[in-house]
Formats: sequence, C-alpha cells, structure tokens
Amino acid sequence: MLRSLGQRSVTGSDEDPRVVELRTAVSRLRRELAALPSEFPDRGIAEDELATLAAMAAGGMPEIPRLRSSLLLVAAAIGSVSALARGLTEVREAVDLFGRTPPPPGGPHS
Repeated sequence: MLRSLGQRSVTGSDEDPRVVELRTAVSRLRRELAALPSEFPDRGIAEDELATLAAMAAGGMPEIPRLRSSLLLVAAAIGSVSALARGLTEVREAVDLFGRTPPPPGGPHS
C-alpha cells in the first residue's frame, strides 16, 4: 500500500510520493463515502474536509497543520461509520507521511 519515501510514482514524474499517497487515499475515501447509502449527521462536514484535503494534495506540498486539522474533522465526522474505517486509516497514514509539525522558533526544542 505505502510506497517508500525514496520512490517516485510509476509515471516518472518528480512529484512528491507523499502527496501522491495522500491524493490516492483521499480519493478512495471520497468514493467510498459517496457510495455509502446511509446518511449520518456529519456527512457534509466529512465531504467538505475531504474536498479540502483533495485540494491541498492537488496543489502540491500541503500545509501540515491544516492537513492534521482536516484529518481530525474527517475522523470526528465519520469515525463511527465502520464501513469507512479502512479508508479513514489510509488517509491518516498518508497524512502521517508528512511527519510532525516542527516546534515554533524559541520553543522548547530550539
């Protein structure tokens, strides 16, 4: 499922493989959510935040704090829908490829 960070996509482009992984995972989860016949209260929030994640992935290098914020909103919105658990895990793993946000200058780890 996850490619090594050192590998490039099969198309031969110089695109960051983390961005490719994020775009793939988000696209898959959006399709799964669209195919889900049942409605639930926070479906609109999940759809909006997945659209935001897709836009960030399409734009190149996403802003890590915003990625994590969108992931939290998606997880809160669809976390109890078991049919989407695998797709949500894949999106989380793709976001995790970007690592942690560095502490601000002058912070405890400077």
